[in-house]
Amino acid sequence: MSLSTAEKKRLRQIGHHLNPLVQLGGNGLTDAVLAEIDARLEDHELIKVRVGGEDREERQATIEAIAEGTGAEIAQRIGKLVLLYRAARRPDPKLSNLLRALA
Repeated sequence: MSLSTAEKKRLRQIGHHLNPLVQLGGNGLTDAVLAEIDARLEDHELIKVRVGGEDREERQATIEAIAEGTGAEIAQRIGKLVLLYRAARRPDPKLSNLLRALA
């Protein structure tokens, strides 16, 4: 699934005011962190993740690994922040950032 330019633009508008739900620290991308990101995506559909580290290529590789490991699409990347989108199997109107933005 690849997002169109219009879809990415809409997701960036919704995600602009979101705070990062998950932050990767010194241990990098572990199975536990990947499971947490997966769970937050299922709850919220659109989330921000802060990827630590000073090496740009390493951050890029980590972001790609997160997207591949969770089946999420990268809607936006700015520095150490990444905006991820994955449609929930059963969206919860109280948690889904997309459904709340439409209300």
